[in-house]
Amino acid sequence: MEILRQRREHWHGPLTACAAAMAVLAAVSVIGLVVDDRTLLGQAVWLKPFKFAVSFGLYAITLAWMIGLAGRFRRALWWLGTVVVGGFVVPEISAIVFQAARGVRSHYNVATPLDETVFIVMGGAAYLGWALTFALGVLLVAQRRVDRPMAWAIPLGLAVSLAGMSVGYLMTAPTPDQAQALTDGMSLDVIGAHSVGAPDGGAAMPVTGWETGAGDLRVAHFVGLHALQVLPLVAIGLRLLSRRCTTLAGTATRTALVVVAAFGYAGLTGLVLWQAQRGQPLLQPDALTLTAAAALAGLVAAATALVLAVARPSGRHVTAAAGSGR
Repeated sequence: MEILRQRREHWHGPLTACAAAMAVLAAVSVIGLVVDDRTLLGQAVWLKPFKFAVSFGLYAITLAWMIGLAGRFRRALWWLGTVVVGGFVVPEISAIVFQAARGVRSHYNVATPLDETVFIVMGGAAYLGWALTFALGVLLVAQRRVDRPMAWAIPLGLAVSLAGMSVGYLMTAPTPDQAQALTDGMSLDVIGAHSVGAPDGGAAMPVTGWETGAGDLRVAHFVGLHALQVLPLVAIGLRLLSRRCTTLAGTATRTALVVVAAFGYAGLTGLVLWQAQRGQPLLQPDALTLTAAAALAGLVAAATALVLAVARPSGRHVTAAAGSGR
């Protein structure tokens, strides 16, 4: 398949190098998890650098590949990708590693002037990263070197990913208790939280660290962010399946299925965000959440069935026409 066989020298070099560096950092963080027994809010201090290294690595290598597909605006895309590395990924991951090495929080930490400065740098880098990703998405929409399903998967994946990135803004806002304390003139060490309904640092899931006793905004942040990888993979998977399934042979059918997948994935992101904002742990959905999840799954299944039903008559027509010409 042409998209999968694309030569790596066409990929964006700085982003590819960044992804490799993130792989090294992830490995170093694993060593830190083994040899450093310090904990922060009940979790190993090197768990956050590990998670962010993996996430940034996936983000960087995906953008490097997408830029490599471009036939237009290549110079602008190259510079934007380079600024993503230097202005977003490097400052963000450096701050996280620096604070982990000190054994203190990186996010929401305003305990000292140094901590506050680090957090401000992280916030500025995050806003810049959002703007750069948006700009890359605008330029990537204009590309014509990919088939139509992928031409839809890339911008839709970027759009949902930007929505997932935006969830980070909700975490930096003061909680109701913090807002009241600030109103009362109190000085706080922490402003912002990822938990809803309980303080950060409660019982958590392994590896992800997501709260098990409260809502956790990081779930929606994670799910939405990785639409950048999921939707292009859906397009690639449909292309591979089309070799064995004639129903998927038409680009219109595969494009429609990509759009359905994007709708479903965006809905999933919104669902877990809504669940978290109600103070509900991911693995303890109530009846209302389960009903909404079932409704979303039903809509996606019905839309998928409709797309495939419309495609089938076309496939039979082609087969019949081929048989009549023998």
